[in-house]
Amino acid sequence: MKNQFLLKSALIFALNLVSVSYAEVYSEHWKKGAFDIDVVKIEQPQNLRLFLNDTKTNQPLHKFDAIQKQLKSCEKLLFAMNAGMYHSDYSAVGLYVEASQHKQKLNTVKQGFGNFHIQPNGVLAWNQNKSLITTTDDYAKIKFNADYATQSGPMLVINGKINPNFLEHSDSFKIRNGVGIKDQTLYFVMSNTAVSFYQFAQFFQQELQVSNALYLDGSISSAYIPQLKRADSFFKLGPMVAYIDEQNCQKD
Repeated sequence: MKNQFLLKSALIFALNLVSVSYAEVYSEHWKKGAFDIDVVKIEQPQNLRLFLNDTKTNQPLHKFDAIQKQLKSCEKLLFAMNAGMYHSDYSAVGLYVEASQHKQKLNTVKQGFGNFHIQPNGVLAWNQNKSLITTTDDYAKIKFNADYATQSGPMLVINGKINPNFLEHSDSFKIRNGVGIKDQTLYFVMSNTAVSFYQFAQFFQQELQVSNALYLDGSISSAYIPQLKRADSFFKLGPMVAYIDEQNCQKD
């Protein structure tokens, strides 16, 4: 899998897969069987951030192009995706940590309306040294010093196994996005065709072979992947995850 990601602007005919790399962002377009999916691979979390509100007005940013306006002139947005469910005012439904500041506490409610409450739900979190995806219950038990964290649900893959609450023959098909982890590498995934929860989880389990994966959202799923000439702007978004290139910034 690693060699596939390192190919630059390559077409692998066996999988009908296009792979493009830039800096530390590796992007692929998968088209294999029922899967038509964009994948962004992030090996290092240092330049990965979460965004929600404008730092000056405290109003929701809503769009990927608004992220660039929050950056320093030397910084460049290389990738972005919606990153967790939100209320009508665009505030996060569950845990939300941005730049080490806890904006929203962990949501441990087990029952409720919507995908967030399909059990188990989970957390994506990272700091300068480590990334993790785990169930909400497990996250509550550990003392992880998160620089960034977002809670969503349901978990798609748990310890290598598809969430047992998913129906293999479900007829609920939607555009979906999520994130998986394998050996400290994060895989952000966006479906281009409508898929069921089971099919989406199956992609993470079988094709990416991740240990854990978390559903981020559906229907409003959006991504900015310039390497694949993708820049979605159809919906107003809540939390957004973004990879920022800082190579042109002077280090102290």
